[in-house]
Amino acid sequence: MVKRSGVRATACGLSIGLLALVAASVHSPARAQSAALALCDRIAADPTDPDKPADLRGADTIAPSDVATAIKFCRAATSARAAIESRRAIYELGRAYAANRQLPEAIGAYRKAADKGSTSAMVELGVLLANGSGMAKDEAQARTLFQRAAEAGNPRGATNLAALSGNGGTPSDPVEARALLEKAAATNSAEAEFELGLMLANGTGGPQDDVGARALFAKAAAQNLAAALEWLGSFEEAGRGGPQDKKAAKSDYQRALALGDDDAKAGLERLKCPLVLTTKRGDVWTHLCF
Repeated sequence: MVKRSGVRATACGLSIGLLALVAASVHSPARAQSAALALCDRIAADPTDPDKPADLRGADTIAPSDVATAIKFCRAATSARAAIESRRAIYELGRAYAANRQLPEAIGAYRKAADKGSTSAMVELGVLLANGSGMAKDEAQARTLFQRAAEAGNPRGATNLAALSGNGGTPSDPVEARALLEKAAATNSAEAEFELGLMLANGTGGPQDDVGARALFAKAAAQNLAAALEWLGSFEEAGRGGPQDKKAAKSDYQRALALGDDDAKAGLERLKCPLVLTTKRGDVWTHLCF
């Protein structure tokens, strides 16, 4: 399944200062609009959105108690004069609608924002199309949207493009996908680093590079991406792409498991019971544990 960003959820409440700003701006349309955008950003900004102000952290999910407020102020901010602010507000309005389970309204907002150049809206709309959520499934259109976002430098566009192809979707040029992931990984995107690591590990779209793959898994693991921790553990366990280090592998498997990656259980079992006895037919008979 094509996915959203793996950033941890953070609930952002309203600050007294921002509410005071709104009250003070009632008689000034320009200031009121600016205050509305500030509140919209405060509640509904996406941490991975390239349009987001650099000093704003954003939140992966909008707190249920803030949804109605987000819809109100993001709607008010959509007429911002600056194009980049307008498309950001429309995209954030789409996020607020989605959080309120108003999928048709969310889709409409994402389309408007994407038409204005929001790469994050392109990604969200692509995810809905790829999964057939709220509209007919259309992997070809989803791929086009991911491609546009990726070429504009959005890391999620690149990772979702790779995921769509990897899940048996519309075939993409692996060389091109690898190049896009390299560009996305340069932005320190954990998902892009992980997806690129997989391509290097499997020799997809270019030569196999276990050393490079291990380094990328380590970078993504440092950002607590569970799948990257599990893969890094497997490389450390086998001594692939670097020295064998079963102690480090155990630690990474444990971290991956704590973050919800059940595949790490198998790695921990291998470390605990490294010797496998099989029958003549090759079936596993028992494990020897130490």
